Amino acid sequence: MSHPSQLAQDEARVRAGFWHKARRTLGRVPFSEDAVAAFHCATDSTTPLPIRATLFGALAYFVLPLDAVPDFMLGLGFADDAAIIAAAITAARVHITDAHRARARAWLLKAQDSPAA
Repeated sequence: MSHPSQLAQDEARVRAGFWHKARRTLGRVPFSEDAVAAFHCATDSTTPLPIRATLFGALAYFVLPLDAVPDFMLGLGFADDAAIIAAAITAARVHITDAHRARARAWLLKAQDSPAA
């Protein structure tokens, strides 16, 4: 598990920037539903702390504008983000519930209808 201060930093970064990044990348990344479901799982107080730390770490990486492969690089920019999210989803799969996924799908539908959602 990550250090408590790293978890706090990751959580703060995600809470501050996740929705903006999710809206900005809507339709451009194939893992949008997984990322939003992961956010809902990470912010669910019933999710075990090690799983929350894993998800917040992966989502913090997604939120960062410059990472191993900067997002603006056409074709490759989100490949590293997708890999990190996929690994976190795999680690957390039994904790990401149908309710988390339903909330993710509902947000995506709303966001597609209204980009300012």
